[in-house]
Amino acid sequence: MSLTQVYLGLGSNIERETHLRAGLDALAEFLVDIRCSAVFESQPVGIKSGPFFNFVVSAFTDLPLMELDRRLKFIEADNGRYAPDRRGLPLDIDVLLFGDLVGNFDGLILPRAEILKNAFVLWPLSLIAPDRVHPGVGKSFAALWAESQIDQVLAPVGFEWRGEQLTPTDLLG
Repeated sequence: MSLTQVYLGLGSNIERETHLRAGLDALAEFLVDIRCSAVFESQPVGIKSGPFFNFVVSAFTDLPLMELDRRLKFIEADNGRYAPDRRGLPLDIDVLLFGDLVGNFDGLILPRAEILKNAFVLWPLSLIAPDRVHPGVGKSFAALWAESQIDQVLAPVGFEWRGEQLTPTDLLG
């Protein structure tokens, strides 16, 4: 069984801690070696809402891309993402990278464009995988973050999952 490294972006602006922890717990049921970046609070982009918590997860999976994406949609649904009366975004989970795949896979475009557009994706990626090279651009995430001119304010926030503090204290100070 071969495993593929995946990077997922997680975000929430409604009951943020509850939904993000529920998302991580659900991911832990079928992904292995889950590592989480620091967690950041950010203002919404493209929608009117309260602030988000965002972070990036690195993990390995034996699932094909479309099956992984399908399971992510179920986790979002379980957390109220598609409820007709929902307010805000309870849980958003996006596939950012799936191995080194580049292209359009049944409407899922990889690597995800938000990596280069949103600080709440690029900064956490640069922290969790600084030397990893963006398969479409050919530069490391640390270099892309250092060169970025993204005008978004992020604030690192304390966040615990399964007794572990995800955001390092040096970022919180």
